[in-house]
Amino acid sequence: MSQDVLARVHTEQQVSKLTEKDGFYKNELVKILLPEEVQKVDQTLRKLGLGNLADQGLMLINRAAEDAVKEATPIFVDAVKNITFNDAKNILLGGKGSATNYLKESTTKALYSKFSPVIEKSLSSVGADKVWEKIFSTYNELPLVSQINTNLTDYVTNQTMAGVFTMIAVEEDKIRENIGGSRSNKLLQDVFSIQDNTTNTSNKNTSDNSSKNKKDKDQKKQSIFDKIGIF
Repeated sequence: MSQDVLARVHTEQQVSKLTEKDGFYKNELVKILLPEEVQKVDQTLRKLGLGNLADQGLMLINRAAEDAVKEATPIFVDAVKNITFNDAKNILLGGKGSATNYLKESTTKALYSKFSPVIEKSLSSVGADKVWEKIFSTYNELPLVSQINTNLTDYVTNQTMAGVFTMIAVEEDKIRENIGGSRSNKLLQDVFSIQDNTTNTSNKNTSDNSSKNKKDKDQKKQSIFDKIGIF
């Protein structure tokens, strides 16, 4: 499948928005919050009139994520370069989430390695890591509570990756469904017409399981691939 298509679809649309100021902080789909168990700490700060401190802490966490995501694009491009013939077909014809799942499986380790040091530097430069880790440690000392991860860098790194894949999935869904004309160029239109053709053919022949018709459909799919030259 065209490397250019996958790279453009998944790294230059929604994901790029995460690198902007407030890309995480003001996006409710991906905004990083405190672990659920510790949100009572946030609530306590606000009750004590320290809402500004709580907001500042959350903003710093999300700023670190925004800095880290700048490292994502080359990792996704490398993943696309290594795509196999079968992977490409599975992505294109596999339905909702197929491309997102492929990138998640093939890039998670690399993303963590790139994101973690950026986030650690960003958090430590303002002392946020020590502040929040102290809060987390204090919480863990309370009786009858579930222990939480006190490593803020690890927590924010994992939440950042989750946010990236959330936005990739949003963009993939838009393009598969062609929402708002999101297949914005001829290459995207040609590539995803294969998906549309396959879906339509499948719907028309759900009751026909003969080997001849299956062979005809496979040949038809391959002829479309050959025509637009993506395999």
